[in-house]
Amino acid sequence: MAKHSVGWVAAQKRWLLALLVMVSLSTLIAFFIRAAFDTCDRGGLDVVDKRVPLGAPIGTSPSPLSFMKSKLVLLVSHELSLSGGPLLLMELAFLLRGVGTEVYWVTTMKSSDTDAVTYSLEHKMLDRGVQVLSENGQETVNTALKADLVVLNTAVSGKWLDVVLRENVPRVLPKVLWWIHEMRGHYFKLDYVKHLPLVAGSMIDSHVTAEYWENRTRERLGIKMPETFVVHLGNSKELMEVAEDNVAKRVLREHVRESLGVRSEELVFAIINSVSRGKGQDLFLRSFYESLRLIQEKKLQLPKMHAVIVGSDMTAHTKFEHELRNFVAMKKIQDRVHFVDKTLTVAPYLAAIDVLVQNSQARGECFGRITIEAMAFQLPVLGTAAGGTTEIVVNGTTGLLHPVGKAGITPLANNMVKLATHVERRLTMGKRGYERVKERFLEHHMANRIAAVLKEVLRKSDSRSDS
Repeated sequence: MAKHSVGWVAAQKRWLLALLVMVSLSTLIAFFIRAAFDTCDRGGLDVVDKRVPLGAPIGTSPSPLSFMKSKLVLLVSHELSLSGGPLLLMELAFLLRGVGTEVYWVTTMKSSDTDAVTYSLEHKMLDRGVQVLSENGQETVNTALKADLVVLNTAVSGKWLDVVLRENVPRVLPKVLWWIHEMRGHYFKLDYVKHLPLVAGSMIDSHVTAEYWENRTRERLGIKMPETFVVHLGNSKELMEVAEDNVAKRVLREHVRESLGVRSEELVFAIINSVSRGKGQDLFLRSFYESLRLIQEKKLQLPKMHAVIVGSDMTAHTKFEHELRNFVAMKKIQDRVHFVDKTLTVAPYLAAIDVLVQNSQARGECFGRITIEAMAFQLPVLGTAAGGTTEIVVNGTTGLLHPVGKAGITPLANNMVKLATHVERRLTMGKRGYERVKERFLEHHMANRIAAVLKEVLRKSDSRSDS
């Protein structure tokens, strides 16, 4: 019997490795956009197009993007990295390739020393039939001129227009869809976005960000936004398959917890984001430490709690990374805090944790896809009451919101204790989050929405060409 158990565990681990490889690949190639219907009433925001229905599930009918077959699309990104914007554009590239679109890619600020990540991502695109061009040169200009659609990814990409296209800019602007993810004020520079009023349309990830851009460009730059489409991001079928596979989740949970030294009954709060001050890992750790003090003061009998930071990168030698680790050492909580290197493979960690913390600061996340990924895994979310998080998390129902900045440290600590203390509430919030994902953050919602946006942009481009 013992020999049989050992063999079964070994087989399980071999299956786990295969599963991890599958998840790693599938997470990268899943891109879907949801319809801009949300429970919060943003009735005064006329930049948001609300005419598009959610649509029927994919699989019951041809892809809503099938009209893009044989079209030529040029995608322009400011960088090629593991950050959200470039990965989203890559996913769009793969989605279009799936219906037979001819897709070209340009990275405007590629490092002269191509690192392993850039090399890997470029070859993933080449393997899928995406043609990678240099950031300048006549071939790039010719492709832009003959393209049916040009997608600029992020505000920073706007400088590419004048630097590369030069006198051809007016010919290309009518077929440009500008996909904006930024929330920070330093992106509001005329050098970046002076051509915004003349493009066919802009696409922004949340209502909050769209409203911010509309007001900020008018008041600060004196320009008007083009027709703007709000497109919430969505979960891939591949991620949902893992999230809904109880056997896969159990194996992943056991494996990751074992690697971290966390017992099955212990509670894990995690923040999964690139490590930077804007993502709030420092404030998260302060809240976590305060929650431990509260538990001790109230003499609560709770399972041991852990904090996990996924997205670390000590090779960068940043001051912030060292600051986080020094705080942990100073408070003597090394046995409770775990740092995990940045990764594309988030599913194993979502399976292993109990609560996701979305602690982005200032104006918050433009959207924050990790939030809906966590909800798919039936995890409650403790998020900042800012940005797109407020359009995803239903406060008190699928999670709890807290203020940004230092004002949010104690409320977040209290929320941690609440969810640690009330097991049934934690589980109910997770289930409701999953139901919300199924209702509005699935592939068929997203594919129909992105199709509607592209149809509208192509229609406007064609009408301008005819005139």
